Amino acid sequence: MKVGLIGLGKMGGNMARRLRRHNIEVVAYNRNRDVTNQLAEETQLIAADSVQTLVKELTAPRVVWLMLPAGEVTQQYLEQIADMLDKDDIVVDGANSYYKDSMRRAEQLAAHGIHFIDAGVSGGVWGLQNGYALMLGGGQHAVQQIEPLTKALAPENGPLHCGPAGSGHFVKMIHNGIEYGMMQAYAEGFALMRERKDFDLDLAAIAESWRHGSVVRSWLLDLTADYLANDQQLEDVEPYVADSGEGRWTVLESVELGVPTPVMSLALMMRFASQGKSDYGDKMLAIMRKAFGGHAVQPKE
Repeated sequence: MKVGLIGLGKMGGNMARRLRRHNIEVVAYNRNRDVTNQLAEETQLIAADSVQTLVKELTAPRVVWLMLPAGEVTQQYLEQIADMLDKDDIVVDGANSYYKDSMRRAEQLAAHGIHFIDAGVSGGVWGLQNGYALMLGGGQHAVQQIEPLTKALAPENGPLHCGPAGSGHFVKMIHNGIEYGMMQAYAEGFALMRERKDFDLDLAAIAESWRHGSVVRSWLLDLTADYLANDQQLEDVEPYVADSGEGRWTVLESVELGVPTPVMSLALMMRFASQGKSDYGDKMLAIMRKAFGGHAVQPKE
């Protein structure tokens, strides 16, 4: 099978490598031509110097897989390639796109006879080695057509066809909301243990112990244990945690559906706090406490 892959960042580049290891023909395009050429030299994929060249290199029915930043960038490329594709060609969006955007894009492409598949992709930088958890939304026929690709990318248990267009990105959105909550729980637990100075707890040893037989064992804990084994103080790590969008969408969805999600919602709020967005509110708390109780305000150093 042959696929056109647009976007060779950390995820896209490793996906190209994994596809080539499974003898899938890859025609790749990246805005930075050096990245494409280096990957072509490494994996013998076909380097395209433009989106037009990429599409011309493919055979009908064409499959174009986008691994681009969600939002405007993905939308621009979708509009660009839609004019180059024919009826029964397939477009796969592997970005962390908002599922409602994916539903809309599926309708737009369907008007031209082009199939759209939204692919939630999880695995991060470890996907090359372990495979990517794939959550696919779209028509059954189109999903079956790209099975050689998705089976090559996925672990042994294979990809998951979640349902119609939008469902893949919806499931991935919830996945990331759960991820926020799990990360927050681990972070709070280890912070509590670190504060109990009189016990002189070995956090690395605790994390390693929990990895085996414990009910809280997970891949996140595996990664945490590896890091703590080398550095428990984290003095060189800034207490700033970015949020990429999926956590916000998950919380908004819980409001729209009226489903309580206190853990995921609070985990998102804690990310905002780490970004300094609670600083002004904390200052307000300090001055109110001084106003009614006469408590001293800590001066800024």
